[in-house]
Formats: sequence, C-alpha cells, structure tokens
Amino acid sequence: MIYINLKIIIMRRPWNISNSPIYSLVTFDDNILNMNICSYVSVVNMSPKIYAISLDYNTKTYKNIINKTSHIVLQLLSTENISIVRKLGKTSGNNINKYQYLKKKNQLTRWKNIDVLKNTAAFVLLSYKDIIFDLPDHAIFIFDVLGYKSNREDVLTFNQLIDKKIIL
Repeated sequence: MIYINLKIIIMRRPWNISNSPIYSLVTFDDNILNMNICSYVSVVNMSPKIYAISLDYNTKTYKNIINKTSHIVLQLLSTENISIVRKLGKTSGNNINKYQYLKKKNQLTRWKNIDVLKNTAAFVLLSYKDIIFDLPDHAIFIFDVLGYKSNREDVLTFNQLIDKKIIL
C-alpha cells in the first residue's frame, strides 16, 4: 500500500500576504469608550509625524471620529492582546458597550488620563486632521501625532491572527 501525502497550497491575495502590525483605535461617544481593530494603518509623514488610518463607514469608530470624539488613541497591540481581538474586531460598538466588557475582563489601564488597553506595545495620541471620502467602503482619516509611549516590542501581527484562525 502506498500513501501519498499531498499538501495543497492556496495562495493568498496580495493584500493578505503582508504581515502588518495590528492596532486598536480608542474613540469616545459622549465620554463612552469604544475600541476597534485596525490593520490599515501607516505613518505617511515623518516631520511632523502624521498617520493615515482606513476605517469602515459602518463602524462606531468611524461615527465617533466624524462626530468629533474627545480623544483618539492608536494602540499598537502586543501578542498578549490576542485574546480580545475577536471582541474588539468582530463586534460593533453600535451593539455592545466595549468599555463595560473590557472593564469586566480587567483589560484597561490609564494613559494621559484616558482608558487604554493593558499590555499594548505602544500608545499614540492622535488629533484629527483630515478625511478622504471617495472610497467605496472605507474612509481614510489623517491624524497628527500629539504624543506617544512605547511599552514593549512583541507586536501582534496579521499572520498571528491567521495562524490562530481569528481572521481569514
């Protein structure tokens, strides 16, 4: 009897091949915290530092920024944050109170008097600068950097989310 071990390789689409860092964006609606998951994030200018972040039009985060949220913090997630990615990325702040969920799970700490996630790789305090509306399902927001704090270097990546079957 002959056994043949076949491995089928399915190539991913080009935009899913990269191993980019995973972020969460903190925004507020009437002082109620919301967090989402972002993977379309990039520094687009060095001096001054400016970020571009792409957000789905249907998200609570998009609505909070359009409605002039009081604070915006970009959180670079660490590998230790992987357990909350599903809740932050696959449930909408339109449907659940993410602050209550994160508080109950003891996942919050304070930075610059703002509630943020514990154990992140970094925080970046942002200020809304501009928006580009001409995309079919996402808007690109432009933000100035007001401050930052680096905490650790074990950054959570796109491939780690695939390996744990959280995405794709």
